[in-house]
Amino acid sequence: MTLDDLKATLDSLSLVKVSFVTRVIDALTNPPTLDIRSAGTWLTDTPDWTEYFGLALSVHHGATVEPLRLTSFESVFRNACEHMDWPVSPRGSATQRFVDMTVTPSSGITRRLSLKSTAAKKLSKSSIHISKLTEAAWIQDTRKASDRRRETLALFQEYRKAVSHIVMLRAFCGEENEAPYLYQLVEVPVCIFDSIQNAPLEVFEPSGPNVPCTVGDDVVAVVALDRSDAKITARHVKLSACTVHAEWRRQNEGELL
Repeated sequence: MTLDDLKATLDSLSLVKVSFVTRVIDALTNPPTLDIRSAGTWLTDTPDWTEYFGLALSVHHGATVEPLRLTSFESVFRNACEHMDWPVSPRGSATQRFVDMTVTPSSGITRRLSLKSTAAKKLSKSSIHISKLTEAAWIQDTRKASDRRRETLALFQEYRKAVSHIVMLRAFCGEENEAPYLYQLVEVPVCIFDSIQNAPLEVFEPSGPNVPCTVGDDVVAVVALDRSDAKITARHVKLSACTVHAEWRRQNEGELL
């Protein structure tokens, strides 16, 4: 649509529609402040991607103070990739287990993504918590440590083959009834789970074991087997072991993102 087409369309709108469009335009003219935390990554290397994502946050918060949660995050992430003409898996398509979407950016390397989001209270500035890395129904019925170890190792072997990148949107919220003051887009490397394959049997003795994930001599995360909800949780993932692609900050306390 050309600028003249847009003007003609606006002239044909009702007063209610003009009011609605005005609100959207106001949101677009006050986008959040972008801070590229890691330059040259597959997302930040293309300024149009980060700009599109920030504008989507603006439009979202032009209508609501609610954080951008997982379903909306997936849509916005996909839309930003499609804006770049990057091939993505079809919406609603049956994807590989653990994978939410695939995308092939300009590098030509296809990425199999697990997308996560959080708007939990008091998010840590130094670590990440993924409350549900994946479901694992077998946890509730597995009683022996040897069985828990076998099932856990098999699950993460499958997970590592399926997922190439975990991308998480973190919404930092302040006062109630206010939009988040900061969004942080983080990539968690799946290789942090590699050391699980070497976890000794005694780690799996508790009914809800916590398995440390190490890189060298450094514990960079803890994988927890949650029996109550039959899921795998990733706790205390060090932010220093991840890639913080970018952050979008509210321009001031009196403005929405």
